[in-house]
Amino acid sequence: MPNIRKVVLTLAICFASSHAAYAESASTVQPKVQPKITQANAEFVYKYLLGEIAGQRGELSLASQLFLDLAKQTRDARLAERAARAAAYANQPALALQASTLWTELDPNSTEAQQAASQLLVASGNLKDAKPQIKKLLTKEDTRANGFLYLNTLLAKQRDKQEVLEVVQDLAKPYPKLPEAHFAVAQAAFFADKMDLATAALAEADKQRPGWEPGAQMHGQMLFKESPEKALDFYRSFLKKYPNANEVRMAYAKTLVNQKKIQEAKPEFIRLVESSKGSPEVSAVVGLLSLESGEYTMADQYFEQALKNGFKEPDQLHLYLGRSAEKQKNDTRALNWYDKIQSGELYLDGRLAAAQVVARTNNVDAAISMLDDINDLTVEQQITVIQTEANLLGHAKRHQEAFDLLQKANTSFPESAELTYDFAMAAERAGKLDVMEDALYKLIKMRPDYAAAYNALGYSYADRNIKLIEAKTLIETALKLSPGDHYIMDSLGWVYFRLGDLPNAVEQLRQAYAIQADPEIAAHLGEVLWKQGQQEEAKRIWEQALKAYPENDVLLATTKKFKS
Repeated sequence: MPNIRKVVLTLAICFASSHAAYAESASTVQPKVQPKITQANAEFVYKYLLGEIAGQRGELSLASQLFLDLAKQTRDARLAERAARAAAYANQPALALQASTLWTELDPNSTEAQQAASQLLVASGNLKDAKPQIKKLLTKEDTRANGFLYLNTLLAKQRDKQEVLEVVQDLAKPYPKLPEAHFAVAQAAFFADKMDLATAALAEADKQRPGWEPGAQMHGQMLFKESPEKALDFYRSFLKKYPNANEVRMAYAKTLVNQKKIQEAKPEFIRLVESSKGSPEVSAVVGLLSLESGEYTMADQYFEQALKNGFKEPDQLHLYLGRSAEKQKNDTRALNWYDKIQSGELYLDGRLAAAQVVARTNNVDAAISMLDDINDLTVEQQITVIQTEANLLGHAKRHQEAFDLLQKANTSFPESAELTYDFAMAAERAGKLDVMEDALYKLIKMRPDYAAAYNALGYSYADRNIKLIEAKTLIETALKLSPGDHYIMDSLGWVYFRLGDLPNAVEQLRQAYAIQADPEIAAHLGEVLWKQGQQEEAKRIWEQALKAYPENDVLLATTKKFKS
């Protein structure tokens, strides 16, 4: 127990010095509201101590309220700052906003206060009040450029993209010679789908700073949306003029990998590593690009080079090297890499990856036993382990055991939407369709925005050829929540098929298959085409899918059904 007299004396001294400084600053800036408490009286000491104790006990919301009340009465910026920080840690955005607004009022020169207030105002959707705070931040010359680069990240969650564009344009107007300001306008215009304005703003940024890489990268991204080849042509032209632009070269290499132009990408990888003079970060990125392009020997070379040169997150590379070894069907080597991750944030990822290898090479029980031995997991990590174990059991077709595991977990963690969904799917595989339906209806009630729940329930009805109107409504709701999802489009095509609407069924299934050549979508598309009399196309789609997925149950059952 601390010496109370000593604490009170310390508080009194701190408070007196605080107000001496405050009085000095008040000579130039007259406060709008005069403080009600100007010395460490009994009320101040009591509330301050109570706030300290609440903070130490983890009652951060109470601590924030107490410090905010004291800040209002004393007009002390430091107390407002403490209130804002405590509220942020307590995940109390309204309280944090109130405290940070007072903080900026009491300490108008504090960049931290302005940042906190602007972020919270933006998060609350109040762009009008956030704008003056952001404007203040941009007046600081030493942070202005980075402020404009961060601006659209700050505003990313705002729904009205036109309003965001207008705000950014207004903020950028005083800085016509600053390329970062034009870049911010270009980004906002891009998000608002004003492509001509975005292009013009990027051109102005390039005029102010020729060869500027962030602008070139964004230009390439915009062109990629129009045509990947146009983006590649732009990158080639830019690199011909600015051969040392390594960030653009990296974007060029990534685009080549994305377009499966691996042989063109390889010399770019080598040039990037050579020009970086052994940078472990560049070697790691080039290793990852090599891994994604299937160049596993090259990937290993660059990952190990990054490790040798002191890459700051070696466990991330151990994961990548393990994945590369798996792709090369060297499971022993993969386990050796995963076993190097002995602690830290990636420890669980390493164990989960190792468990997949153990399940494949030894048996599922050994993998589950290994995962059960992991201690000191957070709730989220426990859920991840349970999901992995259930998945391993499902792959081994031990559906009842997977159901039992998830049923128990669903009782222990009833608020987990992900576990509820997995439990529903396990119930379906175990033949407990009534349990599946109940779980999915519960999930929809719990999370009305959970698209997969609507889709799973609707697809189940369509597959069983029951409640087809309700099934269509459920799947259409899922597609509204997650537009462009190929699995949901497949479900909608299947329900159209069940309803006898073959033209719409084929249209939806073709769109889904164009996005992802999934074996189950191939099975459905082939069946609908067969019913339309297009047997040759159906056979061709099934044959292509069987080459890639020879053991898929749905595909095998469908092709067997129509085998002639």
